[in-house]
Amino acid sequence: MSDHLLEHVRPYLDRDPAERIAYVRAPRWIGHQTAQHAHRQLADLLSRPPSLRTHGLMLVGPYANGKTMIAERFAVEHLRSAPEQRLWMVQTREGAGLGHFYGSILQALRAPGGDLHDVGRQAEQLDHLLASLKPRMLIFDEFHNALRGRARDVEAVFAFLRRIGRQYDISPVLIGEVAVYDFINATSEMASRFDVFAVPRWQYDEDYLMLLDSLEGALPLTRASDLSDERLARRIFNLSEGLIGETVAIVTKAVIAAIRSGAERVTKTCVDELHYRPISQRRNAPMRETLL
Repeated sequence: MSDHLLEHVRPYLDRDPAERIAYVRAPRWIGHQTAQHAHRQLADLLSRPPSLRTHGLMLVGPYANGKTMIAERFAVEHLRSAPEQRLWMVQTREGAGLGHFYGSILQALRAPGGDLHDVGRQAEQLDHLLASLKPRMLIFDEFHNALRGRARDVEAVFAFLRRIGRQYDISPVLIGEVAVYDFINATSEMASRFDVFAVPRWQYDEDYLMLLDSLEGALPLTRASDLSDERLARRIFNLSEGLIGETVAIVTKAVIAAIRSGAERVTKTCVDELHYRPISQRRNAPMRETLL
């Protein structure tokens, strides 16, 4: 009866509905092919020999498509297996200029950020920490936040990325939307320092059907849903618009509804009854008119 589930998921069928729903809602790693390839590139970058002109990596794609989860999973695996920490993840702050950018890094290194306007003091503090901690990689999530200022502010951020490679042998990894790719490739000098790894929208193909099968095996329903069945899979894909984050959200909501209703399987009717609106349609959704 539970052959469609992964072995570690089957015991959850014996839990009460509240516990099962909590498990369904919990974040989960989906080791799809693109994610595995990205991890190999990150591992190669982390294990590179010392260099005076380090190379970096851009992890670029649309929102809600798993870029951050790919990087966070890699960071967690590194922390579990490495004898000492060699990479840190930085949540790039919104706001222009080096003050905000330095503050993001200081926060990631668990240091007080200080006065955003005292950039010189922040730079000294940051240099001391980088020399002491000796990271080999800094991963900047939502790096596009650092690109919204004046041209001179953006150039100052890029100058910092070049300097940490030369001075501290650090490889930067930039995660973000297509703006990151555009800014880096605006000059040959920066373009020559970064490889790009694309995390594009999914296509409706065998890989997407395998993704749905993986999700089905990880979510505790008593009955098989056959998420990769053509009609159901196509419906989920169209609603998700090829974004893995949206795909997971749709399936998660449908699984929770199936648990609550006692149906114990996801069907196309179940998905339709969610009245789920794709991201591209939300701006013009009828609900918006009721908010005016």
